[in-house]
Amino acid sequence: MDRHGRVALVTGGAKRLGRAISLALAGAGATLMIHYNSSADEARATLDDVRQLGVEADLVKGSLHEVATAEAIIDQTVERWGRLDVLICNAGIWGDTPLGTVTPERWDELHSLNVRTPFFMAQRAAPHLRAAGGSVVAIADVGIWQSWKHYTPYLASKAALAMVVQNLANDLAPEVRVNAVAPGPVLLPDDWNDEQTRKAANSTLLKRVGTADDVASAVLFLATADYITGVVLPVDGGQRLKP
Repeated sequence: MDRHGRVALVTGGAKRLGRAISLALAGAGATLMIHYNSSADEARATLDDVRQLGVEADLVKGSLHEVATAEAIIDQTVERWGRLDVLICNAGIWGDTPLGTVTPERWDELHSLNVRTPFFMAQRAAPHLRAAGGSVVAIADVGIWQSWKHYTPYLASKAALAMVVQNLANDLAPEVRVNAVAPGPVLLPDDWNDEQTRKAANSTLLKRVGTADDVASAVLFLATADYITGVVLPVDGGQRLKP
């Protein structure tokens, strides 16, 4: 679907999954604002690659742990491009937190970036998205339908994000669509060994690990599917169905 003339903001859009999403949107013709925080080199490389696809793009830097900064990034995007059509809430953090080791600071860190920031960015962007008939796509996790030992704060934040998505779909209808993608085992940690990778692949019905492009394709689909809202789409190779 032609996205030429549409403006998309991708949080955490410089590397890994965010980079794949940025490239997918650029390939569909969208003008991009690519957000990053500390990954300056990766951001410049992604910007160069996006521009080689023939679209306009720029970078915006800031820590999304601060609501004021997150809201300012929405404002800067609109100031730069004059509109905002698509908000991709990709930036997030994760990590294991065994019971007995969880601190209030770690709980708040996970929830501030994974659920609080997407809400306040969407709220700030709402007038612009309404004017454009735009959409929001967030990145949840297939773990919201499962129980993973040692990951309670992280999964609680992603489950909360899924509920935020569904409620925003209600609040922003009918002008704005709001959806989420819930990835399964894709882009495994760099330090995982072959055995860990094999177990991750075998945890899916398709017996393989997914790619960043698998998720990016789903994000692009939801960003452009004009009759879908309030959906959390699993991209997990069927992992959630395994006993």
